[in-house]
Amino acid sequence: MEAVEMKSVSLKRPRSEDGVGNAEEIKRQKISPQLKTGNDCEQSTETVAEQPDKSLLEDTKNEIISSEINEDQEDEELEDSDEDGDPESFADMMKHGLTESDVGITKFVSSHKGFSGILKERYSDFVVHEIGKDGRVSHLDDFSVPVDDEDPPEETFTVLSEEDKQRLEELQLLKNKETSVAIEVIEDTKEKRTVIHQAVKSLFPGLETKTEDRDGKRYIIAYHAAGKKALANPRKHSWPKSRGSYCHFILYKENKDTMDAINVLSKFLRVKPNIFSYMGTKDKRAITVQEIAVLRITAQRLAHLNKCLMNFKLGNFSYKNHPLKLGELQGNHFTVVLRNITGTDEQIEQAMHSLREIGFINYYGMQRFGTTAVPTYQIGR
Repeated sequence: MEAVEMKSVSLKRPRSEDGVGNAEEIKRQKISPQLKTGNDCEQSTETVAEQPDKSLLEDTKNEIISSEINEDQEDEELEDSDEDGDPESFADMMKHGLTESDVGITKFVSSHKGFSGILKERYSDFVVHEIGKDGRVSHLDDFSVPVDDEDPPEETFTVLSEEDKQRLEELQLLKNKETSVAIEVIEDTKEKRTVIHQAVKSLFPGLETKTEDRDGKRYIIAYHAAGKKALANPRKHSWPKSRGSYCHFILYKENKDTMDAINVLSKFLRVKPNIFSYMGTKDKRAITVQEIAVLRITAQRLAHLNKCLMNFKLGNFSYKNHPLKLGELQGNHFTVVLRNITGTDEQIEQAMHSLREIGFINYYGMQRFGTTAVPTYQIGR
């Protein structure tokens, strides 16, 4: 029985195979001298070979049993270390998705039975209105443009073709070797020429214009009056001193975050995003209303974007002498819709009463803890 156990165990233990190999080697060494004795060779061989085989097998047995005991101890230690080991890694958490309990969001301020529901099933289920530092809640309710005698007429924004605008933009930013751009006047009237002059100066600050006749045709010539120095602050050349340098407006957006919205506005206005300022970034999957300020862009140009933008609306324009700064807001007003609610009317009423009277623990949102392999909340510890 013992031999069977050892044999079966030795198949699993490389160490026991080494022991058997040594036994065979010793066996050969013991047998070799007996080959010289002649007739009694067979009997001597059996006698000599039998004796070391027993002792070696006994040693091998002890070694295997010792190995089994050590391995059992190691297995027990591994089990203990698994129980008392480190918490689940961030990468493992991300495999099944980071949950509230993973980041310590586990407490409630009340002991009543809760209910469940679906939040943000649609982006329109989450509506955010910014609250300024003066306590005023931002609403988009006025699309009118402030009256300004120095503002160009509405036709200014449509008189130039897209090709002309592209050439003028390249000239303004010195992207080509040309020193001027010629715009042919198709309808040669004084009123039409005046509108083109105003359009170039308004849409492309830093450029000057003049009228020239070439080959029997009349052209408006756009050029840099002050050379490259005009690019230092091109909008400054055509901005009235009596007007505030910043145009403040209310931005209404759907299903797009604040930075994406700023980039879209910059593209349409042909300006850099850093001339915009705001008090806080708003969620993408939501309808949000917030105040934005932009440097030396007229309300007319901004209002004109309402005709070509989707999921954006701009309004409540005003001119001020200061930009907006992050964190200057008092807070945000949320209107939230929960769908597929599971719970009785009594449970929901208890929860709403607790929310009104006690409030809730202001945990950070799950998006603050990271969504990639970089554990942002671990870095902050």
